[in-house]
Amino acid sequence: MSRKYKIHNPFGLYFVTFTVIDWIDVFIRDEYRAVVISSIKYCQRNKGLEVYAYCFMTSHIHLIIAAKGVLPLEGIIRDLKAFTSRHIRKLLEPNEQVFESREWMLQRMYYKGKYNINNIDFQFWQQHSHPIELISNEMVDQKLDYIHFNPVKAGFVDVPEAWTYSSARDYAGTSKGLIDLVYL
Repeated sequence: MSRKYKIHNPFGLYFVTFTVIDWIDVFIRDEYRAVVISSIKYCQRNKGLEVYAYCFMTSHIHLIIAAKGVLPLEGIIRDLKAFTSRHIRKLLEPNEQVFESREWMLQRMYYKGKYNINNIDFQFWQQHSHPIELISNEMVDQKLDYIHFNPVKAGFVDVPEAWTYSSARDYAGTSKGLIDLVYL
């Protein structure tokens, strides 16, 4: 991985993207989003994660985040991705409550995990998060607009604040979003 995509300042402000392997549209279901939201909230309360902006798309999540001194950001991201991967895997595993076939998703995730030396047998997230440190107001504004307009560009909504799974609603003042924010 290039030096460009590393966290050099463990307590800096970063734009990151968590992407499901093969861009699988997992986050079309509330149960999977709920795992990530709950984990983010846990990291906010217990690990010093600060969330400034977010947007859940169908196969990836954009965040502007920082660490406030409890753990370095790299450690928080590692823990967050590991926890959510394990818990979403449990939800994907076959059980008598599930009426749809998720086997193809699991096959891809087991295949990717088997052939990635960083995993044992399963991979949910792509390895990288492409962290970009936001070192100027212009960079912050650009990434904030990018995050909030992502669902508009994808054709899901006409205006950013109409997307339920985004901090655009918080910034527009139309309603409180799903995750507590530190405002930019």
